[in-house]
Amino acid sequence: MAKKKQGTEGKDVVQKIVGVADTMQQDIKKLKQPQIKIPLRALSNVEYSDKEGYFKLLPGVKERTLTASTIKTFAQTLRMMALSKQLLETDDIATKREAYYVSKNWGEARFLEQPESDNVMDDIEAMMTVNREQIGFIPEEKGGDVAGELIVIDVDQETGKELEIDCTKFGSGAYSVPSSGEHLRFKTKAKFILAIETSGMFERLNKHKYWKKANCILISMGGVPTRACRRFIRKLADDQKIPVYVFTDGDPYGFGNIYRTLKVGSGNAAHINEYFCVPQAQFIGITPQDIIDYKLPTHPLKEVDIKKIRDLIKNDPFVIHHKSWQKALEQMAKMKQRAEQQALAAHGLNFVIDKYLPDKLKNNKTWLP
Repeated sequence: MAKKKQGTEGKDVVQKIVGVADTMQQDIKKLKQPQIKIPLRALSNVEYSDKEGYFKLLPGVKERTLTASTIKTFAQTLRMMALSKQLLETDDIATKREAYYVSKNWGEARFLEQPESDNVMDDIEAMMTVNREQIGFIPEEKGGDVAGELIVIDVDQETGKELEIDCTKFGSGAYSVPSSGEHLRFKTKAKFILAIETSGMFERLNKHKYWKKANCILISMGGVPTRACRRFIRKLADDQKIPVYVFTDGDPYGFGNIYRTLKVGSGNAAHINEYFCVPQAQFIGITPQDIIDYKLPTHPLKEVDIKKIRDLIKNDPFVIHHKSWQKALEQMAKMKQRAEQQALAAHGLNFVIDKYLPDKLKNNKTWLP
């Protein structure tokens, strides 16, 4: 494959990869066991503060030394680094799934399951202190759907000319966030971004053009938002200086996985949280108090839900920092009930448009940080 022009950023990553390889080669020449130091990606190795606004990685590292027991993982890490170098030098990309299948040509170093290759890929990302896309790998899943008062300025890859994509012109459909959007620019007069947990609720709000009524941008997260979705929301909010409101189900998963991950990131991806979280996000989704105030139909919490609540209150740096989140979670545990976004339909299919969201947006005392 002929080499294409390589960007400065790609050259920097290639130099880091070569630097790691050179250091290892020197260790081998000195008859020393080569080592790879990888940042420890775990909730126990992060800290949170309002000033930073995201989970920040602490100095903890894990060392991988070449021994008889680690030789396979060591070889896999080096082969994955070599694949990354090849992708960057040829201006190419590979999905996480494709990278897994490429390894089938690595003999004894091949991966048996994709989670193995994903974990090694994440380790390399952390070592290089860049995001996965910057080392040539992209996710399989799409980034989310967008509708509303927004023009996305992209680039035609064949001609290099700018393309203006109007997110109000997709009829009954929506614009899909690309896997990598660092090059995107935006135009909008919208007042805020509404990030929505479920595709069903996004479809309802889009169908009835809630974005027009509220002068906003709707973004479907489809559960825990992908990196692409998180980066898109952050970049859009920063560029246009507009607030981000998050609308999820009223359950521990919506609070502690979906919202928390969007706002402050995760322990596993702490090395990139600075760019892939949205510190300015505020929660306007279903709270335990909403269940009472709006008399919503509920489902009983399962034991796994209770365990999740206890874990969040005891171990999550974000929840520990915010008393209001502790109070909400304790209230939910006491109620032993959870409620979905769609429970609002008990008061009418468009109750969410006509009453719930207008109420929420008017009264910031009902929001959570």
